[in-house]
Amino acid sequence: QAHLVESGGALVQPGGSLTLSCAASGFTLNKYDMRWYRQAPGKEQELVAFISSAGTIDYVDSVKGRFTISRDNAKNEMYLQMNSLKPEDTAVYSCYAEWLSFHYWGRGTQVTVSS
Repeated sequence: QAHLVESGGALVQPGGSLTLSCAASGFTLNKYDMRWYRQAPGKEQELVAFISSAGTIDYVDSVKGRFTISRDNAKNEMYLQMNSLKPEDTAVYSCYAEWLSFHYWGRGTQVTVSS
């Protein structure tokens, strides 16, 4: 059964770094546009970063210069490198894959930025 699984979430101090991974199973990622979303407690879900199948990349303004999205189609994985983390980055981070009428969500991984 096709699905996505995130990993790498943790408790980290402000200013720290984390790398999230999103692994696909049951389908191949190379045709899919990919996104990282996050949802903080009491807030709406927010699109954080986007990477197309062709490699076009975009970020929400609040993470530009701090986060880097990437993909490794050979490993069937996508990543989010997060640097200079702030308390306001605390959220559940989820990955999303979309191609034509096919789309998949992961269940999310918790990132907590706190001293």
